[in-house]
Amino acid sequence: MRQPEPIQIKGIREGLLVTLGEGDWPTIQISLMEKIIEKENFFKGAKLALDVGNRILHAAELGILRDRLADKSISLWAILSNSPITEMTAQDLGLATRISIPKPERIIKSIDSSLSGDDAIFLRKTIRSGFKVVSNGHIMILGDVNPGAEIIAGGSIIIWGKCQGVVQAGTEGSEDAVVCALDLNPTQLRIAGIIAISPKRKGKPQPEVAKIILGQVVAETWNPKSR
Repeated sequence: MRQPEPIQIKGIREGLLVTLGEGDWPTIQISLMEKIIEKENFFKGAKLALDVGNRILHAAELGILRDRLADKSISLWAILSNSPITEMTAQDLGLATRISIPKPERIIKSIDSSLSGDDAIFLRKTIRSGFKVVSNGHIMILGDVNPGAEIIAGGSIIIWGKCQGVVQAGTEGSEDAVVCALDLNPTQLRIAGIIAISPKRKGKPQPEVAKIILGQVVAETWNPKSR
């Protein structure tokens, strides 16, 4: 029988929600930091909400964790706990103890992906300014990505609409990741840490795919039927 993951991560409206599984606090904290170091590009700059379950944690323990996360450019803004003591401690440190629950139509659902058998999330909506979508796998959006929105994926990004926000694909170092859009005009585009330099647009927009070629991010005409 497969054992549950000790640390689970998912994207939420406010950033990332990290749920800690079973284990004593020193061990689970080490596991968390190891995962962050392993996926440093993915976590860098993230706002973190941490669900610690039933653990009773005091100011010194939460303060040390907050400082360690800050050293990795990660902001700890919320602690979720079933323990009143831990909740009170978090509030004393200025941390939130509740996160907003999205309406049913706003929930990001995991689906099976046809892309290399990896995980993906699918959104059928416009991603507006101030919103961030984060996934370890691929992200597929049926709608536009407005200026001021961010799409961050460990895998590839496919946008069936206009892309005018910030998009980062292959955040875990995958140089095979691509970014596709019907109108590819992002504020910033990055694949596996390489930033694209967008040429001045000429003529009408057309579907494009951005990929890494010889160490540079290059945009080409996107033909979904081609391989």
